[in-house]
Amino acid sequence: MKRAIIKIDNEKCNGCGSCVPNCHEGALQIIDGKAVLISDLMCDGLGACLGHCPEGALEIIEREAEPYDEVKVMEDMIGKGKNVVIAHLKHLKEHGEFIYLKQGVTFLKEHKDTTGFDIQDVIDAVHHASAGSSGQQPIIKRTIAAIEHPHVGDCPGSQSRSFAQATVVAPPMQEASSALTQWPVQMHLINPLASHFQGADLLVAADCVAFSLGNFHSKFLQGRKLAIACPKLDSNKEVYLDKIIRLIDEAKVNTITVMVMEVPCCGGLLNLALNASKSATRKVPVKAITVGIQGDILSEEWM
Repeated sequence: MKRAIIKIDNEKCNGCGSCVPNCHEGALQIIDGKAVLISDLMCDGLGACLGHCPEGALEIIEREAEPYDEVKVMEDMIGKGKNVVIAHLKHLKEHGEFIYLKQGVTFLKEHKDTTGFDIQDVIDAVHHASAGSSGQQPIIKRTIAAIEHPHVGDCPGSQSRSFAQATVVAPPMQEASSALTQWPVQMHLINPLASHFQGADLLVAADCVAFSLGNFHSKFLQGRKLAIACPKLDSNKEVYLDKIIRLIDEAKVNTITVMVMEVPCCGGLLNLALNASKSATRKVPVKAITVGIQGDILSEEWM
């Protein structure tokens, strides 16, 4: 399958930086006077940065998508220089992609004699990046053995991160714990290649569902990764189709549960998921749950 991604014309790029704030995933940075895509993993291909380049140096291209491979990325990044490698590894850290970060650091250590630069400089730069004043252990030394909580980066609202929640059955009239274990959740912002989606049970819910069900977290979100969307009001929904296909084929999600409201416009979300399931090369079971506007479950069935 093909994937949309940003391509940068280095000859046209003047390093003005106008594109950087408009990449909500922080995948674009100015390094050594040029815009650089530091993370294929985080580029969603929506092109929010395109209209902000005065030189027309950015374009969206389509290419055959392959499963994300940090080793291949590092092979490419090394050719772009030490500063790009540092930016790439910092970006992985900030987005909580510690598995890929470990692979990248391991690759550097294994090829330290052929990189053309001192890999210790790279490790030290990422080691000290965003350590803050909380006394946290620097990330690189701990990555091989453990995981540190991710530092908040340039756009904290759209950073992809995983976090564990204790399962608590709350007595009546007491606050219940959230079952949400990843961020972001809006379909436009999620990254299908984020590690928390790998082999997960996926819940695709219409925006209004969680407000209608008092037990949404404890009964339906528990143990699942979440993506939310509004099939009536959201724009550019063809991106949703592509993302669900990639979640099936590349993230290899285990199951998909689609929760919609009983109102007619909500059916579009289920149709989107079913079309993605048909278009994907893998086959996964899809369950449809319809929620009444008063918070009752009207139907629940495997499609």
